[in-house]
Amino acid sequence: MASLKEIKNRIASVNSTRKITSAMKMVASSKLHHAQMMIEDMLPYESMLEHILKTFLASEVDARNVYSIERPVHRVALVVYSSNSSLCGGFNANVIKMMLQAIDEYKDLGQENILIYPIGRKVAEKVVKAGFTPQGDFTALADKPNAEECITLARRLEKDFRDGVIDRVELFYHHFKSAGSQILTRKTLLPIDLTAALNEDKERDLKSNVVTAKAQEYLRKYGQQRQREQEEVKPLADNFIVEPDMETVLGTLIPKLTHLMIYTALLDSNASEHAARMVAMQTATDNADELLRDLNLQFNKSRQQAITNELLDIVGGSAN
Repeated sequence: MASLKEIKNRIASVNSTRKITSAMKMVASSKLHHAQMMIEDMLPYESMLEHILKTFLASEVDARNVYSIERPVHRVALVVYSSNSSLCGGFNANVIKMMLQAIDEYKDLGQENILIYPIGRKVAEKVVKAGFTPQGDFTALADKPNAEECITLARRLEKDFRDGVIDRVELFYHHFKSAGSQILTRKTLLPIDLTAALNEDKERDLKSNVVTAKAQEYLRKYGQQRQREQEEVKPLADNFIVEPDMETVLGTLIPKLTHLMIYTALLDSNASEHAARMVAMQTATDNADELLRDLNLQFNKSRQQAITNELLDIVGGSAN
């Protein structure tokens, strides 16, 4: 059995670690709230753009342009979102695993025909270890999402796709559904399927930081969890005039949608990172509390045993 001093030192050590994990949980919770606000600020633009495109699609059946044409894949670009730091559970490991699976699927193309755009230091390090050359340094984006840099990246990808340099662009990220649920997502950016892109699940809880399953079920049951209302869009007219022409209108709207998708994926990944870290630190804090209870019980038992032994020595000495 460990001595009282050893147990006391262990208690002090666990207490110190618990303070760190508890503080990190609070910091992650604060950052998550900020990330949720950034998503919420983006939603009006997303809703209006979707409304315009859905209205257009409802009135024009053959809404296709250069960005939506399927072609044989000879070169592919993978945009992978991760974090710059650790201590967020399986957040980075899961998205890296999905990326490696995709690389394995495209291995017949040859390594030189798989272009990887790593957003986040963790995935960038893995890309280098796997023998690939990252197509740019996007480390800063993982900590500070920036719409302008996302648009620059989107335009670069659009140009390469339009010029035939790449034949497919895929996104790998965590879709932020709630503080307790982040869904690992693999999505094709280009060629874009407008119908699929506009009708995909975008449900998010941007108010609650509750992470337990029971609490999530409670919020869902009693309507306290906010849900975005999906409005059914009907054509403005049976046959309206498109000015100057359909190709020009789609050539303007579709790039805006791809810009939005890259920026939205970044915001989702950023919020998911903070949510995953908050859950991981909460779990670590709970484990520390349980360990402290066991150590305190062990300390009290050892102290009681030491006192009993001393009393027995005293009684034995007096009897002699």
